Amino acid sequence: MVLAALACSWALLATPLPAQFVYVANVGDASISAYRLNPKTGVLTAISGSPFSTGGGPSSLAFHPSSRFLYVVNDGVNTVSGYRIDDKTGALTAVPNSPFQTGTLPEAVAVDPLGRFAYVTSFLTNTVSGYRIDAKTGPLTQVEGSPFPTGNHPGALAVDPKAEFVYVVNGLSVNTVSAYRIDQKSGALTQVTGSPFPTGQLPVAVMANPTGKFAYVTNLIDDTVSGYSIDPLTGVLTPVPGSPFGAGSFPDSVAIDHSSHFVYVPNGSDNTVSAYIIDCDGYLSPVSDSPFPTGALPFAIAITK
Repeated sequence: MVLAALACSWALLATPLPAQFVYVANVGDASISAYRLNPKTGVLTAISGSPFSTGGGPSSLAFHPSSRFLYVVNDGVNTVSGYRIDDKTGALTAVPNSPFQTGTLPEAVAVDPLGRFAYVTSFLTNTVSGYRIDAKTGPLTQVEGSPFPTGNHPGALAVDPKAEFVYVVNGLSVNTVSAYRIDQKSGALTQVTGSPFPTGQLPVAVMANPTGKFAYVTNLIDDTVSGYSIDPLTGVLTPVPGSPFGAGSFPDSVAIDHSSHFVYVPNGSDNTVSAYIIDCDGYLSPVSDSPFPTGALPFAIAITK
């Protein structure tokens, strides 16, 4: 029995890990650099054919949850490019009819966790466009009623983990976050009651925690993080106790660990990252020794699973 267990464990250890790939948006030459990631050493090796052309100014990337497709916003030409990812080589091939038209100066793209719909914010047209994703081949088709109105100059957006709501930050003078319910059949967006909801000055990033109970918005000008509880039935945002929470200077992104215990915010002017513990009611308490030093001008942050 012991030998059988050891043999099983050895087999699991010897099983090759699935291929992992890394993609980088290059604004200057309108391309995507693609790499194979060595899971043992972390070394990146350029994939044959890389870099892949996007058409102009790629500014945001989003994977389909199946990892079969990659969607790229091109703010220089007002389009969204769709690519099929070769699961063996990582090479990118344009999906049928790509690129797809969107609003003026698209800022960000997000795919719902179930892989049915994609959403793109457009900074100058004050809209969020919705698309149905062909699950077999990857093309995008605009959903009925798209594009949908937002506040002025929408930027970052997030889909909640249950794929029921979309949240969009509206920057500059409006300082709000718009909330939408996703029609589960069509993908159309309907603003939830009370939307948009106030934030701090110049909100730039938004993220819902993995349980879907809370959402957090970073506010660039007043150096704060706004925390909200999400009503699971309506999507309404209610400020959590103590919100907004102090951050460093120019907090420009936000990430939440997959256990939903911690929030991390890079502070662009301080060269630090602030770390917080999420209380049961969404309250943020600083982690011991936070903030932590970073390199110069930290801008984005991501956490592995």
